[in-house]
Amino acid sequence: MKAGVVAVQGDVSEHIHALENAMHVLSISGEAIRVRKAADVLSVDSLIIPGGESTTISKLLKLSGMFDAIRKRASEGMPLMGTCAGCILLAKKGGEQVEKTSTELLGLMDMGVDRNYFGRQRESFEASLSIDGLSRPFTGVFIRAPAIVETWGRCKPLAEFAGRTAMARQDNMLALAFHPELSADSSLHAMLLNL
Repeated sequence: MKAGVVAVQGDVSEHIHALENAMHVLSISGEAIRVRKAADVLSVDSLIIPGGESTTISKLLKLSGMFDAIRKRASEGMPLMGTCAGCILLAKKGGEQVEKTSTELLGLMDMGVDRNYFGRQRESFEASLSIDGLSRPFTGVFIRAPAIVETWGRCKPLAEFAGRTAMARQDNMLALAFHPELSADSSLHAMLLNL
């Protein structure tokens, strides 16, 4: 198995490490790689779009050709996880800030997000989350975190925090408002690999 992490911004090394841990726990033989171009997207079995700044990531995905490659692979069933800014990019609706910055979203999941819903950098925090599919609480690290403010169709909430959806799933895709790679727990990376 080959798992990829889009390597244009964000905690790429941390996601690679979490994927390697998840493969070890699941006894999966494989590797985790940095994904920098469309050909890399076509070569992986699963993919993570990490956090960062969603407008910048969107532009870099377009420039590299990865934007269309990700949409194609996701529509074919490739497991895909978006964390923080990656969560924003997976949404079909982005709210006022996304419109103001003219950020082009991948538009893969039946959900609407609100960028920086949980505050700016100085308001970052950790919270214990109860996540459908996990037997124990997961520590979510929220940094300039968005919220999933609405879901419809096949998109289903998996975790909530402060009355808002913090994690959702639609078919082969997971959207997380928080940073699972900053936790010592690779359960959500294992969830992605099990898709």
